[in-house]
Amino acid sequence: MKNLAVFASGSGTNLENIASKIAEGKLKNCKIALVVCDNPEAYALKRAKRLNLESFTANRADYKSKQEFEEVILRALRQFSIDFVLLAGFMRILSAEFVKTFKWKIINVHPALLPKFPGAHAIQEAWDAKVKETGVTVHFVDSGIDTGPVILQEVVKVLSNDTLESLEQKIHQMEYQLYPRAIQLLVNGKLSMANRKVIVR
Repeated sequence: MKNLAVFASGSGTNLENIASKIAEGKLKNCKIALVVCDNPEAYALKRAKRLNLESFTANRADYKSKQEFEEVILRALRQFSIDFVLLAGFMRILSAEFVKTFKWKIINVHPALLPKFPGAHAIQEAWDAKVKETGVTVHFVDSGIDTGPVILQEVVKVLSNDTLESLEQKIHQMEYQLYPRAIQLLVNGKLSMANRKVIVR
């Protein structure tokens, strides 16, 4: 049984989806051991409480430096014997030192087909660019911004009758399918690295 830490800053919909998949037996051999949040007002914390999940809040404003902030989080991860870190709407860039501590054990879900549209406004940017298709990427986290090796990707078509809101909804629905698939591969030891390329065994 692998211990997962889910990092969230906002509403926590991906957190709840992961928890649901585990509860339904669709995501096996793992449990959410800790929810880590950097925003004391985040709705993700209310979801965690309702789901009876342990949560830990570290408000960046309470710490003198990013290093101190991350050291507090790392202590919590060690306390709960965390095997893997799942970023789910976590709006802070982790330092190279933090990433190195959990090398190839941190993954993120991103609402675009990386390397296109990295960063925090991917859906809006894809919409503004009038692309015919965008999608969802699950990738390992490195020290860059959405630059880590890709694990899985799925395309989402942008139809003529789509609105920004309907596109957002379709992308989020794809996230809820794709992220658990990637998590299961990670938990089952099916992912390996070769020259920064992910090999799915």
